[in-house]
Amino acid sequence: ISNGRYVSKFENEVGKYLKSKFALTCSSGTAALHLAFLSLKLKKNDIVILPIINFIAAANILSLMNIKYYFADIDKITGQITKETFLECVKRNKIKKIKILVTSYLGGQVHNIEDILKLKKKYNFYLVEDACHAFGSKYIIDKKKYPVGCAKHSDISTFSFHPLKTITSGEGGLITTRKKEFYNRIKALRSHGFIGQKKYWDYNLDLNGLNYRMSDINAALASSQLSKINIFLKKRYEIAKSYHHNFKNLKNVSLPELQKHSSWHLFIIKINFNKILISRDNLIKKLNKLNIFPQVHYVPAFKFKKFSYIKEKNFPNAIQYFKNCLSLPIYFEYSKISQKIVIKNIVNILK
Repeated sequence: ISNGRYVSKFENEVGKYLKSKFALTCSSGTAALHLAFLSLKLKKNDIVILPIINFIAAANILSLMNIKYYFADIDKITGQITKETFLECVKRNKIKKIKILVTSYLGGQVHNIEDILKLKKKYNFYLVEDACHAFGSKYIIDKKKYPVGCAKHSDISTFSFHPLKTITSGEGGLITTRKKEFYNRIKALRSHGFIGQKKYWDYNLDLNGLNYRMSDINAALASSQLSKINIFLKKRYEIAKSYHHNFKNLKNVSLPELQKHSSWHLFIIKINFNKILISRDNLIKKLNKLNIFPQVHYVPAFKFKKFSYIKEKNFPNAIQYFKNCLSLPIYFEYSKISQKIVIKNIVNILK
């Protein structure tokens, strides 16, 4: 039941789907990030750069590892790191050498990838893709599409199979890489650090590892979900397209780019609340009374007590993004009737 044949089956299937040389399952997306950082042998004075808008998992892990990290501002529309915000972070913090850049594909869309790769070449950092929103997404380089997670242009990609993601294993995660060195290290690290020998009863302990294994039960569910991935992606795209069609003429509302190759984990709109007669809190409360529950993705790190030392003024785009963002319902069993009700009520309130 633990780390058995279904785990191997799913790893083979998902590796082929993502066109990655190596694919390793683990117990969560957070575990995937932790294993990625451990496999890259982060040391005390190494520096990691993260986007200020992202789920807090990566920052929490780096804090626990006592690694020095800095937040970069983001694009106020996409919520993702840009070349300009990266360079501003480097300059503001007087960073000389970067060990890792963590990119996050907020909502499932990939932006600025070519600029990021130019920075990788110039600064010689490891690129870790926090692709927890982007299973099933693709990105384009030189007019050619690549699956997020193929790890052709990154060093390591990480995914989550939480129930809200494109496919689920109940709880679970995935790491992909093309580098055998990282693969071998991650494989050992996820199972206490044990290194297997030719004889199964003769094993050695090389590393300080953890139990981050995925169970066969979770892997069997993930495998069945993977067989339906194209159906899931098509449905999410149809939901995104419907939102786009119905909101495109609304004043003071900005919509995400309608990428057909996005996983559409989230559909995040921006509403200029300074120009309408309702606050975001009151809009959410009105929608809640109608049994509609939007969300905010994400609260920037400087809003948390843990990061009270961070100066908000250094992140003007994140401030603007956070003030205006609102995530609307999007999931596989979201019916057309339910979406029509959501759209009608949002349009009525905003008008």
